Amino acid sequence: MTELPAPPQLPGWTHTYSGKVRDLYVPADGDDRFLLVVASNRVSAFDHVLEPPIPGKGALLTTLSNWWFSRIGIANHLAEAGDGAPVVPAEVADRAMLTRRLEMYPIECVVRGALTGSGYAEYRRSGAVCGIELPAGLEDGDLLEEPIYTPAYKAPLGEHDENITFERSAELVGPEVAAALRDASLAIFTAARDQAAERGVVLADTKFEFGRDPRTGELVLADEVLTSDSSRYWDAEAYGNTGLDRAARLASFDKQIVRNWLAAHWDRTGTPPELPAEIVERTRERYRELLERLTA
Repeated sequence: MTELPAPPQLPGWTHTYSGKVRDLYVPADGDDRFLLVVASNRVSAFDHVLEPPIPGKGALLTTLSNWWFSRIGIANHLAEAGDGAPVVPAEVADRAMLTRRLEMYPIECVVRGALTGSGYAEYRRSGAVCGIELPAGLEDGDLLEEPIYTPAYKAPLGEHDENITFERSAELVGPEVAAALRDASLAIFTAARDQAAERGVVLADTKFEFGRDPRTGELVLADEVLTSDSSRYWDAEAYGNTGLDRAARLASFDKQIVRNWLAAHWDRTGTPPELPAEIVERTRERYRELLERLTA
């Protein structure tokens, strides 16, 4: 993976971790109740962080996460300002979430309302996705009669997540927690899918992460939620237009533009090339369009 740039130094906070697109901070005074999650403008593909970043991406994703959090009827990780919480620095306020510290479950809770991507590839091989048998004859992009829950094990840093069966998730976190993760994920997806449909958008699939509040034992929705980076959205009008080719019907509101350009201009050896300004701008507009379509 490409070496990450140095994270910003934030007054009142100590940097603890950086992923490909997010930076995490804890209060400098040692208060273990809070965490600051800062979404960067970095964009990644094929396990590399690319240059240049996408201007405004972090703010767009954070705004969309917060919008969805306000519409989901389950406890989430957002913390209230005050009560001794450190102040969120102004320089990252538009792309930061002040959150509760949680004990995170090692399960990525994937819900698929359509058969595409890695799920379609697995279906082609076995007729099933994560142990769930599906009808024969399905094509890439077909909507499923009912959404399916296909969890993944969150692998250690530097390794790839592993698709697992529900039974395996129960072995990892216990049957009661596994069932709660599944039921919450399916409920959130179904409600979000219906809201997106009202705005002319198809929610094809998404992934959630949950944690346990160590003080209450409560199941808490965490991380980003239903954003362009964690979900696959399609334009409903284009999806329903069978006169278009598959790529046009399934054009997603995310960084697929970046992936496509990189796949055509890089053999995945050495350092990836710098993204052209046109690709950066088109990607930014795709993120912005989804936010405006959903929240208008």
